[in-house]
Amino acid sequence: MTHPLPASIPDTQLGLSSSEVHLLRQHQALALNPSSSSSTANHYAQSTASSRGRGHSWSSASSSRAASASTGPGNGRLVLEAGSLAVLGSHFERVMGSIQQRVDYLTAQTQTSTMARSRSAASTIASADAEIARFRDILRQIEELETEFDKVRHIRDIVKGFRRRVEGLGGRMDGRRRS
Repeated sequence: MTHPLPASIPDTQLGLSSSEVHLLRQHQALALNPSSSSSTANHYAQSTASSRGRGHSWSSASSSRAASASTGPGNGRLVLEAGSLAVLGSHFERVMGSIQQRVDYLTAQTQTSTMARSRSAASTIASADAEIARFRDILRQIEELETEFDKVRHIRDIVKGFRRRVEGLGGRMDGRRRS
């Protein structure tokens, strides 16, 4: 004697967390309302991506539809009928596809932003490197001028010394001529 499969099972016995049970109930209600299902999938992908870690940003209309549908038959139960499960499975595939598209879009935006910052940083580094090279060249020129200045000062001091000697010798010779 075979036992017939139950028509539904409590969704709390599926091994899901309370937030997953809540999500299952919302999506089960949305999947049963085909007019809102595809637009909800796109909305869900955008709002979940923007509110990750802060709960879900469902529009009040979607929440109202989900709440009213979840109070209907099968509330808190997963209907074990092939057609209902296929509809629910298709709904989740659309939602996951929408979420994946949003993740891909945000990943591309992140890469674009990162590349722009990288190019900007590379440009800044190149500019800084050029300024450092210019500064080093200026320092080298200053050192050369200081060395040249020291040489000229040394020569000047020698010339001054010779001039004093010559003037001293000239003064002595003038003094000898007068005498």
